[in-house]
Amino acid sequence: MRITVFGATGNVGSRVVAEAVARGHEVTAVLRDPARPHSLPVAATIATGDARTAEDVTRLAAGQDVVISATRPAPGSESELATATKGLLAGLAGTGVRLLLVGGAGSLTLPGGDGATVVDDPDFPPSWLPIAQACGEQLALCRADTEVDWAYLSPAALLAPGERTGRYRLGRDELLVDADGTSAISMEDLAVALLDEAERPAHHRSRFTVAY
Repeated sequence: MRITVFGATGNVGSRVVAEAVARGHEVTAVLRDPARPHSLPVAATIATGDARTAEDVTRLAAGQDVVISATRPAPGSESELATATKGLLAGLAGTGVRLLLVGGAGSLTLPGGDGATVVDDPDFPPSWLPIAQACGEQLALCRADTEVDWAYLSPAALLAPGERTGRYRLGRDELLVDADGTSAISMEDLAVALLDEAERPAHHRSRFTVAY
């Protein structure tokens, strides 16, 4: 497959690039600043572009099978996530190229919570609220779109660097927790789940989630 990855140098994006390259896909890793140091695989093609600009998205999606967005704005710039999502959707409209987005867990419903979401939990860290709200807006923009074949991946509540096990459970709109009530996934296995979805599409214009 031919895959373009926006946010390719981020914590999740870099692992998505590595996983895709390891599977033998042709990967275009998009950087805003080509002079920025990175440790992306040499097999990846480095390109310059910005997901916030629809023209860049269209250009970098030409001839591709899938565009993956793992962009994550810096603290204080959370509104850029909605701008990037609008750019991605506008840039891919009419192209037939599939869009996979890595979003947030905040809008997932809590198990047995009568519709309450993760951000409604009293223990939800206030410092995480701006990015959680931005991810909620990101998902709403996707759900309002009628032209692009998108899928939105919400991670588990705890997402951190770790090991690649190749193991995970799938869900839809409810937070997945284990027997101890923990909801977690490594960034490496999140990348595995995302590439599995790219190779074997199962979610169309819908959200899914993964956890151990």
